[in-house]
Amino acid sequence: MVVGASGLLGVSLTELLRAEALTGGSSSGKSVINIHLDGGPPQHDTIDPKPDAPEEIRGEFRPISTKIPGFVVSELMPKVASVADRIAFIRSLVGSAGAHDAFQCQSGFPATDLKAIGGRPAFGSVVTKLQGLPSDPLPSFVDLLQGRPMVRDSARPGFLGQAHGPFRPDISKFFSRELEAGMKNELATRGPNHSVALTLTEGLSFERINDRMQLLAKFDKFRRDLDDSGAMDAMDKFSQQAINILTSGRLASALDLDEEPQSIQELYTPVTSNQGEKSYTSEDNHSAKKLLLARRLVEAGVRCVSVSFSDFDTHSKNFPRMRNLMPIVDHALFALITDLDARGMLGDVAVVVWGEFGRSPRVNKEGGRDHWPEVGPALLFGGGIKGGRVVGATDRLGAKVVSRPVTYQDVFATLYGCLGIDVQHGTMQDPTGRPHHLLDNAQSISEIV
Repeated sequence: MVVGASGLLGVSLTELLRAEALTGGSSSGKSVINIHLDGGPPQHDTIDPKPDAPEEIRGEFRPISTKIPGFVVSELMPKVASVADRIAFIRSLVGSAGAHDAFQCQSGFPATDLKAIGGRPAFGSVVTKLQGLPSDPLPSFVDLLQGRPMVRDSARPGFLGQAHGPFRPDISKFFSRELEAGMKNELATRGPNHSVALTLTEGLSFERINDRMQLLAKFDKFRRDLDDSGAMDAMDKFSQQAINILTSGRLASALDLDEEPQSIQELYTPVTSNQGEKSYTSEDNHSAKKLLLARRLVEAGVRCVSVSFSDFDTHSKNFPRMRNLMPIVDHALFALITDLDARGMLGDVAVVVWGEFGRSPRVNKEGGRDHWPEVGPALLFGGGIKGGRVVGATDRLGAKVVSRPVTYQDVFATLYGCLGIDVQHGTMQDPTGRPHHLLDNAQSISEIV
């Protein structure tokens, strides 16, 4: 696993640490894993089956019972069904901007909101600002998103600036996600700020970095002798701390799945199935280990981890592709709940699972389901969230919400609450000095907290 950052390890990590100190943050000891289902998960084929609807709506999959009386899910989710009493199911997620990215799933806001000053910061960046400490041995926010180009760049710091950006280890060697040709072109046109991974500059070793720090210290000695403010010492402190995080071994250890016992690795590895059809952009049976990686990071002290599963963008061949893909996600979620619970971590780690929108009720001529911003599904568990709850309902076709709409911001209000952050009174200043509330008119989902 490659670990690194831009610039002198990048400047961004040093600035991140410096910003954390200036905010005077304090840790809640709790964390969030944000799981993005890249492409938009179909509500009909996951947690909102419509068995009584016409065939062109209900599709191929039959409903199965869960541990929640009267609540059914798709036959593709037997493992989730077996632990449904630990999960809150949201069948009425509304307010999607209809964009193929993860910005709303990262911040609660569309990508265009406050775009002129950098856009809204991701949840993890806000947590970094409000709860990060300069003494933390790991970064507060780690981004493992893959998926389409705009998904890869959705975990952004926005108007908070790069000092509060996520740390991005390169996981592509372990979890490959090939991009379609059009996506590769889109990524290329957006420039270096949309890079897939942050790594050390070629030929720049940790030894050379330390040598450079020593050289800078010698150059700065004269200025330090003349500096009564202590600013130079502070600069050295944050620069050294940035290096310490990357060289201490704790982050690298958390990213090393080989340190896990074989039994735990097997827990996160579903049996290979030849069912369905695998898109070349989809996941394989090793992809469930992304959640093992996320668990290791929060266990080590990271406050927010973003991770993704691809590719739910099933405009064609929805049913064979879902028959291949959804069991992998089903297994991964079951493994994460089981593992967190066994380690006594489930009460401290809140998990959200969702996508940028749902998918169309009517199956198209290509056997696919198209984009459907009107409603989408979401799952939450852990972190004090009440399991065994079902929130909201759609009409008989799964097209419109008929009760208890829940917005993306409502979900984030719930997650902020899990971390002890007050969304009603908390504010952040943008570069112009103007304060902004963390969310706009959002309320925690009272049924599950």
